Amino acid sequence: MILIADGGSTKADWIAINNNKEEVFRVRTLGLNPAVVPQKELRNRVINMFQLINIKEEVSEIHFYGAGCGTPKPVEILKETLSEIFFNAKIFITEDMLAAVYASSGQNPALVCILGTGSNSCYYNGDEMEMLVDSLGYTIMDEASGNYFGKKLLRDYFYKKMPKTIRKKFEQSYNLNSDHIKQHLYREDNPNMFLATFAKFMFEFKEEKYVKKLIKKGFTEFFKYRILPYKKDSSTPIYFIGSIAFYFRDILETIAKKYDLEITDVIQRPINNLLDYHKKHIN
Repeated sequence: MILIADGGSTKADWIAINNNKEEVFRVRTLGLNPAVVPQKELRNRVINMFQLINIKEEVSEIHFYGAGCGTPKPVEILKETLSEIFFNAKIFITEDMLAAVYASSGQNPALVCILGTGSNSCYYNGDEMEMLVDSLGYTIMDEASGNYFGKKLLRDYFYKKMPKTIRKKFEQSYNLNSDHIKQHLYREDNPNMFLATFAKFMFEFKEEKYVKKLIKKGFTEFFKYRILPYKKDSSTPIYFIGSIAFYFRDILETIAKKYDLEITDVIQRPINNLLDYHKKHIN
């Protein structure tokens, strides 16, 4: 049995396939970002999914693509956790950026971007990923991500910069007690995921002028820091992965046109395309 996983900060999608490359089942766990989730909690999030535990002895390989898996230490933590559970498996862990590449361009050169709970980008040259900078995560980077927009919404609310009609709806949608928010930001696990929950507010009110302006500003920052520095022309395919890009594709395409660029495709969830890729490349 082989497990293929696309692990974001908010959720992780798993697909099990047998030796005939046939899908056996798929499940979703909570996010497994080893850069922000303690190791004990990582383990709990896996063992609490009975479908995974039921086949732990049968799993021979795990291909895990994850947020927070771009540097050695988090990879080591996650690999140790998975090895303890799936003790018969060879475990391959790499960053979610590569999953985005395989799910979009396959093995063809392209600019590939993630706009989900976090954000990132790379240029895939057909052989390897070229990345201009190391991602420092949600506190410093992650432009136009769910946690980026969550921070903007909270700041505007508490600084009273949010329009009154939007402010009232925002209050009805969330617990905005300052102690509650600080508890989740500074004492609980996954503060990035907590911030991203506020971004969901934008989906319902995407036609509001205030929300549109917020999104345009975030997307403009993303292009400025994460796309334009690659200095690619309009002939280079550009793919986006993630719910933020998917639900606000029209605004994303508008910003792209400002820079004479065109979005090739937007994929909400990469797991299906990732499965197809692995079926073709697993011996």
